[in-house]
Amino acid sequence: MHHVILGAGPSGVIAAETLRKHAPADTITLVGDEPDAPYSRMAIPYLLIGNIDERGTYLRKSDSHFEDLRINQVKAKVTRVDAAGKTVQLDNGQSLAFDKLLIATGSHPVRPPIAGMDLPGVHPCWTLEDARAIQALAKPGARVLQMGAGFIGCIIMEALAARGVKLSVVEMGDRMVPRMMGPVAGGMIRDWCEAKGVQVFTGTKVEAISQGGGAEKGLLGKLASAVGLASDAASAALQVRLSNGQTVEADLVISATGVRPAIGFLKDSGITCLQGVLTDQHLQTNVPGIYAAGDCAEAFDMVSGKTIVSAIQPNAAEQARVAALNMVGQKTALKGVTQINVLDTLGLISTSFGNWEGVSGGQSAVLTDQDAGRHLSLQFEGDVMVGCNSVGWTEHVGVMRGLVEGQIHLGDWKDRLMHDPTKLMDAYLDCAQGQGRWSGAADARRR
Repeated sequence: MHHVILGAGPSGVIAAETLRKHAPADTITLVGDEPDAPYSRMAIPYLLIGNIDERGTYLRKSDSHFEDLRINQVKAKVTRVDAAGKTVQLDNGQSLAFDKLLIATGSHPVRPPIAGMDLPGVHPCWTLEDARAIQALAKPGARVLQMGAGFIGCIIMEALAARGVKLSVVEMGDRMVPRMMGPVAGGMIRDWCEAKGVQVFTGTKVEAISQGGGAEKGLLGKLASAVGLASDAASAALQVRLSNGQTVEADLVISATGVRPAIGFLKDSGITCLQGVLTDQHLQTNVPGIYAAGDCAEAFDMVSGKTIVSAIQPNAAEQARVAALNMVGQKTALKGVTQINVLDTLGLISTSFGNWEGVSGGQSAVLTDQDAGRHLSLQFEGDVMVGCNSVGWTEHVGVMRGLVEGQIHLGDWKDRLMHDPTKLMDAYLDCAQGQGRWSGAADARRR
């Protein structure tokens, strides 16, 4: 039996290891399209801060880890999947035949259609190669403009601020983290960032990027002048034109405008793709023997009752495990995915779980203390808390997730929370754990 895994990120690696554990005699091939050892993209900010070196981003620390497990590694990019013929075509000309296939290609950055995106000094922050380029330019005092203040953007912003750069952030939404936070919460995060010295433009787009023309030399130009290089080195400064009429000079522009599932190679493959690769409860696609997991997979969300792409590493890891077990014939169902986000923005903790925007016909409880920088919003459908978000409220993070994921019927506690949202812990202890009534997915109170 030959298992081919497309993608060497966390999902692909966990799947390969799970397959080896349960199918010791099978052949396993792990295909990754980057030259580096399998690594975690979520570790890149820590690399930029200087907390770890490049090896610290590696998913497995032993150089012989995959060889020891007899997991074959292929460094190439998949270009086509022939589902009927059970073959995968790679950009190195190689063709791989498979018995079982796992698509775990993750996501890729969205490239906004802006003039100047190809200029030197304009980079995404997605790969180790990107990180190396950013490290070279994001020196203390460098002027850095970041496009995007979503979840990933805020993580990158944290790393850039730690490097001592002069940072500006441009977000086209009317608030920071618009897909995670409502207007009040997003505004609080913006105010916090500005108080920390970050210039934030919300409701603003980057219209164009050009090089040179500014009155003041960029950092690269100043360095060049200091060592006696040509005077035109000042042209290294980037001019970023904003939709509000302003032009911002930068030594480095980082694009963090979102990601999309990396599934373009599946066109005409016969594998059903919507937002991501559509899967059933076993992570199998519409084609028997072909599975998907991780940031490219569209799986069932038990809270919303819909299939979603939930691009967070815990979901990717669990999906990989479940998919691998099914690939070796151990029928296993995914319990579901939930939208889960916990974000540290320059020391301010914010969270978002489930249907944080609320549902039609539902009720909400909101508590805001602007002076203390604290905000709590709970969303209910009947007596079930279906979503919530918070800013500066760290003591109830685990409880909020438990109530949303567990879809626990709160009974009278729902009305109490409407009156005082801070009683989350009491509600959880009484409804979810009290008197031995909580039994997880088998509990009758779970929808």
